[in-house]
Amino acid sequence: MLPAMRQIILQDLNLSNAERLLCENALTEAGSIVEAANLLGITRHALKRRIIKHRIEWPRQSKTTPVTQQSPMSAGQPAPVAVSAMSAPAIALAE
Repeated sequence: MLPAMRQIILQDLNLSNAERLLCENALTEAGSIVEAANLLGITRHALKRRIIKHRIEWPRQSKTTPVTQQSPMSAGQPAPVAVSAMSAPAIALAE
């Protein structure tokens, strides 16, 4: 038995917008990339390419997800660098 087909109403005939909408709906309905790709009749790799192409946020961020503390790298701060005396270059100062 085939799954129930949902009707999707397009705002215009823009193929890129339609592709994005279909991918988003399939991901929401299926809950995983593999199952969404099966719904769309494409491979999971093809779906991943479309997620990247259309900049679809996946997995979706839920509103109840706690905010974690940012690492220095994700906060835009430089990462600490350890330098040992053995690896530091010798610098001669001219007098």
